[in-house]
Amino acid sequence: MKLLVVCGSGLGSSFMVEMNINDILKEFNVENIEVNHTDLGSATSDMADVFIAGRDMEEGISSLGKTVILDNILDKEELKARLESLLKEKQII
Repeated sequence: MKLLVVCGSGLGSSFMVEMNINDILKEFNVENIEVNHTDLGSATSDMADVFIAGRDMEEGISSLGKTVILDNILDKEELKARLESLLKEKQII
């Protein structure tokens, strides 16, 4: 499975969320999930299975496919809960 974190510029916030996702996947002992980040303008529907972004990017990524929208991209506990739900839905954990 591929996850793509999307933000306005594809630099700071999306990279930070990508690192947090990788940490959480390690906590869950989940491997074989590719995580990347990019800016909204470069994101295309074929780049990932699931797109992750903050609430401010929701409208921009909704047409790309399956999305996970974060109310607060700095809240690692929210991210962990959303990832756990996604991984259970996909029967990965």
